Amino acid sequence: MSSNAAEDANKKGVSKVAAKGASTTTVVGSDTDKQDHKLSEKQCREFASTVLEWFEVHGRKHLPWQQNPTPYRVWVSEIMLQQTQVTTVIPYFERFMQRYEHVGALAAASQDDVLSLWTGLGYYARGRNLHKAAQLIVQDHHGELPPDLDSLVKLPGIGRSTAGAILSLGFGQSAPILDGNVKRVLCRYCCVDGWPGQTAVERRLWDLTTAVTPIKHTAKFNQAMMDLGATLCTRTRPACERCPLNQQCLARQSGVATKWPHKKPKKDKPTRQTLMLLAINDDGSVLLQRRPSSGLWGGLWSFPQFDDLDSLQEYATTLGRYRPTDVEQWDHVQHSFTHFDLRITPVRIALKLTARDRIMDASEGCWVDGELPGGCAAPVKRLLDKLTHTLL
Repeated sequence: MSSNAAEDANKKGVSKVAAKGASTTTVVGSDTDKQDHKLSEKQCREFASTVLEWFEVHGRKHLPWQQNPTPYRVWVSEIMLQQTQVTTVIPYFERFMQRYEHVGALAAASQDDVLSLWTGLGYYARGRNLHKAAQLIVQDHHGELPPDLDSLVKLPGIGRSTAGAILSLGFGQSAPILDGNVKRVLCRYCCVDGWPGQTAVERRLWDLTTAVTPIKHTAKFNQAMMDLGATLCTRTRPACERCPLNQQCLARQSGVATKWPHKKPKKDKPTRQTLMLLAINDDGSVLLQRRPSSGLWGGLWSFPQFDDLDSLQEYATTLGRYRPTDVEQWDHVQHSFTHFDLRITPVRIALKLTARDRIMDASEGCWVDGELPGGCAAPVKRLLDKLTHTLL
């Protein structure tokens, strides 16, 4: 589904799903005074009918979350699918449902357990918000997801589009959605100019998706729109010749369908640097620390991080004894985030610990030998695997 930023932006000013009734829907481009295209009520009905007919023959109907689609299962799948491929999500979803069959089980779990299951899926704020929302659902809604838009968008991590998916796919209500796939289909169909992340453009896309979403069969229609975007109207190689909407699609008529949706205006992505201490003691245990609950990798377990080598080595002396020959600097590891790149310099230090050294306050971290205490970010997990391999 849509990104967390887009979801959060849509929480503001949302009181109810827009009602049908306007005779036309205007779709405008980056120039707010320019009229680009209008869809009449008849065109909106024909759009929905065409999409539903296509779905009956070609739509995906056997995904794990489509079987017994309770509001809870729909919610978990929608959060996992944000910025993540279906094939990646499937095994994570199945493991998650085996461990947490209902909201109460998720709410009762520790954050470490939840993030451990999330390890490798990325965008860990989703996992933290899912856990926090489950606790609020138990606390404020008797353990059941609320069946209305206002209540849903007040929960952490649920924006207007995710709420629309829960309402339509989970509760059988009529509610529009606007995830990345739907944005792409609509931007191309009507040649909507401007980056969809811009408030004005996104607002107009919401007007459009509300207009074309039918009152009946909304769940099938919403699933069909997501399927169209994921399987035919893809980012780089749209299969326009097989698309049921190709006769009216303005982007296809232009001959350059991939021009839409417009890309986000480019900014130079900064690079941040950090050093990670891979401290290993004489019995093969590795030091990990829990990250602060908010911010980068919030709540996950990681190696201690430092801005410079002197600070790292000074800290290492407080853990145990080592010689200069016990220090080994590994090759840099690059990890990309949405707004910046992180350049990690791993520094492995083999330590000699006394019995007193091994005693550590929980807030400082813990020595790990084998099973991890909770979730960890992908680059940390890769470094752990490499470190373990060097000990074999």
